[in-house]
Amino acid sequence: MAGKKESVSFDIQKDIILMLEKATEKYNLTSVDKAMRCILDYVATDGDWDDIFNTRRCIRCGGKAGWEEN
Repeated sequence: MAGKKESVSFDIQKDIILMLEKATEKYNLTSVDKAMRCILDYVATDGDWDDIFNTRRCIRCGGKAGWEEN
């Protein structure tokens, strides 16, 4: 357990919770919290912030259901 962790609360859609649960299961992570930390670490270190925050990725527009498992 690297680094001190703090508990935060934020709202996300149900499909994103399902996505985090799938990642937790697939990669044998300890919790969905760990899956979220992995994603945030990627954004912090390897993610292209301009691409992440300036590219529109509407997965719920036009009747779309959001994230779906392939």
